[in-house]
Amino acid sequence: MKTALEFSEIDAGMLAEVGGKGANLGELTRAGLPVPPGWVLTTDAYARAAEAAGLDEVIAAHGGQDLARIARERLLGTGIPDEIAAEVRELHARLDVPVAVRSSATAEDLPYASFAGQQDTFLNVVGADAVLDAVRRCWASLWTDRAVAYREANGIDHATVRLAVVVQEMVQAGVAGVMFTANPVTGRCREAVIDAAPGLGEAVVSGAVNPDRFVVDTATREILLRQAGDKRLAIRSVPGGGTERVEAAGEGLSLTDDEVRALAALGARVEDHYGAPQDTEWAIDAEGGLWLTQARPITTLYPLPDKTAGGLRVYLSVNVAQGVMGPITPMGLDSFRVIADGAAGAFGFPRATALRVAGQRLWMDVTPALRATVGRFLLPRLLKLGEARAGVVFERLMDDPRLSVTQTSRLPFVRAASRFARRLHAPSRVFLALTRPRAALAYPRSLDGVLDRWLQVPDTASPAFRLDHAERVLSRTFPLIASVMPIVITGYGLFGLAGRLSGASAEELQTVLRSLPNNPTTEMDLALWDLATRIEPEPFGKPVAELVRLYESGSLPPRAQQGIEAFLREYGHRGVAEIDLGVPRWSERPAHILGVLANYLRLDDPALAPAALFAKGAAEAQATIARLAARGKGPLRRAIIRAALRRTRAYAGLRELPKFYAVKTLAAVRRSLQAVGAHLPLDDPDDVFYLTLPEARSALAEPRPDELRTLVAERKQAYELESRRRHVPRVMLSDGTEPEALSTPAEEGALTGTPASSGTVTAPARVVLDPVGAHLEPGEILVCPSTDPGWTPLFLTAGGLVMEMGGAMSHGAVVAREYGIPAVVGVRDATHRITTGAEITVNGAAGTVTPAD
Repeated sequence: MKTALEFSEIDAGMLAEVGGKGANLGELTRAGLPVPPGWVLTTDAYARAAEAAGLDEVIAAHGGQDLARIARERLLGTGIPDEIAAEVRELHARLDVPVAVRSSATAEDLPYASFAGQQDTFLNVVGADAVLDAVRRCWASLWTDRAVAYREANGIDHATVRLAVVVQEMVQAGVAGVMFTANPVTGRCREAVIDAAPGLGEAVVSGAVNPDRFVVDTATREILLRQAGDKRLAIRSVPGGGTERVEAAGEGLSLTDDEVRALAALGARVEDHYGAPQDTEWAIDAEGGLWLTQARPITTLYPLPDKTAGGLRVYLSVNVAQGVMGPITPMGLDSFRVIADGAAGAFGFPRATALRVAGQRLWMDVTPALRATVGRFLLPRLLKLGEARAGVVFERLMDDPRLSVTQTSRLPFVRAASRFARRLHAPSRVFLALTRPRAALAYPRSLDGVLDRWLQVPDTASPAFRLDHAERVLSRTFPLIASVMPIVITGYGLFGLAGRLSGASAEELQTVLRSLPNNPTTEMDLALWDLATRIEPEPFGKPVAELVRLYESGSLPPRAQQGIEAFLREYGHRGVAEIDLGVPRWSERPAHILGVLANYLRLDDPALAPAALFAKGAAEAQATIARLAARGKGPLRRAIIRAALRRTRAYAGLRELPKFYAVKTLAAVRRSLQAVGAHLPLDDPDDVFYLTLPEARSALAEPRPDELRTLVAERKQAYELESRRRHVPRVMLSDGTEPEALSTPAEEGALTGTPASSGTVTAPARVVLDPVGAHLEPGEILVCPSTDPGWTPLFLTAGGLVMEMGGAMSHGAVVAREYGIPAVVGVRDATHRITTGAEITVNGAAGTVTPAD
């Protein structure tokens, strides 16, 4: 059997035999692109060498650096089998030129992980003996420390990885470099970014030189940027084999305009062939010949939503706005479709048309709002409350001529808003809020009983009934829970009125909003704190995993066991990333709650107890109301200010109630769908969340176990891969551009965001990316990417809050104000620029985070 294949013999389906790089080069050769000729020593050759070296036993017995070191030593100490060596010599004789020998792993150049640079490359290899030695060293490079760590970080099983070796005619380049066919910084498609320097491309790839940079619009062929690098070093081939580094003058540009355009055109051909932006390496030889030496997907670009209309579209991340950075399960996404259609009906539309899915996350097409006069007025103002950084982005987008106003009439908006207001009985509820506060507060709480009746499903219900019930409940829930908002909006309207009448400062108005009553999230957090004051502290010094075991076996001390069970009966429907009904709730996985209780029990200063701080905040709010009312000119104005602010405090906390009810609905639907999953031919009832509602219905009607399990396995893998994505844009254009990436970053060391909760605190920072099991010492400043209500129990003992996402009215900001915690939100890259343990000062009024002196 052949263990080496020429490029022309390779097709895209041979990844397992020739690795990512080999498969790409074979495919590009067959497509007629200018690839230097060569061949690939297949993974079978590596497998035979690995077997001879006893690697299976090494992998089973070792991990980490020990595994890397021992595996390398074994492979380097094992000779190449004679028949493979003979085949290598024969193929090399056909080229009879210096070659480049490159590693090509099966877990390399993949759509989700490029593994670029993880294995070794050997340039200008001369002679068959040198090629055989380079092959052996390529095999060993599969087990460098960095390659082993990279595989472990990406969840790839060491035992499944194989290595092929690419042997390719060496291009003796006069100039070489890399080219991205889409801008890797801004995400803009069809904008090629080219780095170039004299000599071999290794100088650019390895970062040894500051190259020239060119940016080209591949559609128009316009060169948008010519930026000269110093190019003080070049790597060149040495006669007889190997390379050397030489000093270079670095003057001028290394490419002519014609060469830049030719490269961009080549990049466009490669992208068109693969149907996705590519990261390529290229070289121009002494005769001016242009060669493509590598191509791989650009793994860092965020996938684009499908366009349903022409022209440039603007998408807002629903995930970022909700503080959920990870992907959403297929059933969770489908539930949003049903909910959105129900919401659209409340506005008088047959179905929702703005929601999109990309990267297994939700996006909203806000282009119509940006291109309408009313939308331009409302959208940035609303976003400044909930997602401040997105609001700034939208203000800049208004200057883009491609997004000019096309809808100047206010009539469509007025009609839709009127239909929605009538559906919610808004006028009567506003009147109720103004005239009968007790009745206004009783109405939102009465919805809990309505929901309970809606959500009841008989234990004997059939799976088909449960699916019908789920769709019915999801479609009806939004209009019901949104009916609370006229009362909330009345509260904030009165807040604005009182502010104007009293001339209150922003800090005074923030004080009025501290320790708000009627907020279910605050009530939940304080209930958990109250539980911490009543339970036996002894077992809570144990690791969280041990606490979970004790709780689930009923072995915690009685007050703790019974108290936690009671808390979860009331609030167990909540959880982190709770907007996704495919995600377990606290009642299913109580580790987060047990960890938070352990954090609370470390607080030993009674003055810092959350209940005491909450009561203090409420007293300060009442004192501020009295002070502001006294400023009124005349008894009538003083009475109006006092009544308006009291109603504000009564109604403002209700803004969290629709989310509370929505999550309660999702949790109930989740339980019902788990029962459906138990009737399907699935390995686990929870696998139902990797289907959609129509798919679950089809599976009930016509079970196909093998197909269903295969589909679920594929989606689980895709979900896991998306969970590793490190960056999700908050706003994205349909050409791939991330507008925020176009902005000028703040100067080094400066961290600014949106003021969210006044006050100043200096304390050690604690960077937390996942609240489950997080250890937060009392008084530490919590630094996190975003928060949904599942995070808020951590706030009670935090000294301050710094958040990458959100605005002044986001969940984290609202709860921070209520607890009197200084907070700044919308701080770009905070979790990367602040390290755990660093002393920082948070100024919640100024919106700044600075290193402590």
